[in-house]
Amino acid sequence: MSAHVAVIMGGWSAEREVSLVSGAAASKALASRGYRVTEIDADRDLSRRLVELKPDVVFNALHGRWGEDGCIQGILEVLEIPYTHSGVMASAVAMNKPMAKRVVAQAGVPVAEDKVVASADLFIADPLPRPYVVKPLDEGSSVGVVILKPGDNSFGPDVDGPWRQNDQVMVERYIAGRELTCAVIGDRATRGVTELRPKRGFYDYEAKYSDGVTEHVIPAPVPDTIYERVRALALAAHNALGCRGVSRSDFRYDDTEGGTGELILLEVNTQPGMTPLSLVPEMAAHEGMSFEDLVVWMVEDASCRR
Repeated sequence: MSAHVAVIMGGWSAEREVSLVSGAAASKALASRGYRVTEIDADRDLSRRLVELKPDVVFNALHGRWGEDGCIQGILEVLEIPYTHSGVMASAVAMNKPMAKRVVAQAGVPVAEDKVVASADLFIADPLPRPYVVKPLDEGSSVGVVILKPGDNSFGPDVDGPWRQNDQVMVERYIAGRELTCAVIGDRATRGVTELRPKRGFYDYEAKYSDGVTEHVIPAPVPDTIYERVRALALAAHNALGCRGVSRSDFRYDDTEGGTGELILLEVNTQPGMTPLSLVPEMAAHEGMSFEDLVVWMVEDASCRR
């Protein structure tokens, strides 16, 4: 009898729509390989539905708060249902940007200087020299990220930004240069490192999930030493946080004229997107692993932890 996989998707975070696409793609891939699949659009009655369904394993396709930050993982631990991606602690720490940076920095992974400040204080004085980046403490997919540049006065308490939804925000030194990303699958970094080239602005939520807005260049055209360091740092960050299954780490590489030449970790994504535009399936394909193979590997990897 084929294994019964419950694919949890949707939910109520800011990344609901992307999660629905990830979940649908994973469901289709698993069904094509003979798994019995039940799709669940997660709501606050999720525990009861899982008890009734009794799946063998859960494919967690949720993104953002409540699905990626240890909350759902805790429910699945209590119910003793194996699940894909990282566990409670790694999920919670990785989702909290300041905490994650402290942990990976202890493992020798370079991160940008930052401060956690009260949102109201942003409008009294700049907490860092401009340019700097303002981020919610615990959102994914660049939700709510704003870059404040010198002379930019187009923000305030009435302008949309992370300061309107959060009492506290993280401000971080802006790193010029290229955006690079690398996945970890199991205990190894993918051979493919990707450069992301947004056609406008920066690699924000729209750039991640809108077709044609960002060019993906794989393998990234950077010096071999930088390429291999990205791979090594992605694996180091994955291990430092205690991630498992699949993760993706995003970096900035400052190769601008007169720049610092530094390579800086931006964040670790413990549940990367699985949409047609997503990076991890693309990096897996670069080394001959189909989308179906990747999804099946994730489910089998989770099943081994029963």
